[in-house]
Amino acid sequence: MASNQDWIIGFHAVTELLKHQSADVLQLVIQEGRDDERLQALKSIAQHANIELAQMAKREMDKRFPGVHQGVAALYRNPVKVKSEKELVALLDNLQRNPLLLVLDGITDPHNLGACLRTADAVGVDAVIVPKDKSATLNATVHKVASGAAETVQLFTVTNIARCLESLQRRGIWIVGTADETGKSLFDQDLTGALALVMGSEGKGLRRLTRERCDYLVAIPMAGKLSSLNVAVATGVCLFEALRQRRQAKKAQNTGL
Repeated sequence: MASNQDWIIGFHAVTELLKHQSADVLQLVIQEGRDDERLQALKSIAQHANIELAQMAKREMDKRFPGVHQGVAALYRNPVKVKSEKELVALLDNLQRNPLLLVLDGITDPHNLGACLRTADAVGVDAVIVPKDKSATLNATVHKVASGAAETVQLFTVTNIARCLESLQRRGIWIVGTADETGKSLFDQDLTGALALVMGSEGKGLRRLTRERCDYLVAIPMAGKLSSLNVAVATGVCLFEALRQRRQAKKAQNTGL
């Protein structure tokens, strides 16, 4: 397989790929003996796009595509590439609204990165920023969990997260980090302006330099016995609170309240 080709597995991820990037799909592989309605729909899309169809035994698919492939895989060219700091600067220079950014400080689990990308797409995040080191990459697992969001959300890598946050602050972007031990609730924090939401790693949370660069630290109020949430779930809570506030503020502005 060429270096500019990659595999995506799973019904939803492959469906989204066929919908948005059918011209880049080289081959659709379907498990032998599977002929249900969902597979028929995928085959129909592939046939209309003149995509090569192939069948493969379940045992071979299990060996070739680790994970839950659901009997379907797609080979495509020009897989989504992570963008650079220079491209991030260009995006922010050309953005005509207050940015909503998601910064993931050392998220190494590809399942969590994929889930974060999916939520970022749902909320309309302008960019997701990760460090070059100590971070999950855009592999097949991320693509599958993201269910198409890896193709729609712009992902950027930066050499130094703390330095990146400092440059964002110089643009007037407020940096809000999450920390379980802080006394300020997420729901009491203004999330309506130019904003970068920073989420820490699965185990250790925000690194010291990242924490020190934040303008505010907030916590998600917990009513149960557990003290924290999975980082992907916490990201979803925080992003949708930001979306709620931003929509409410826009509505108030439009109605003159």
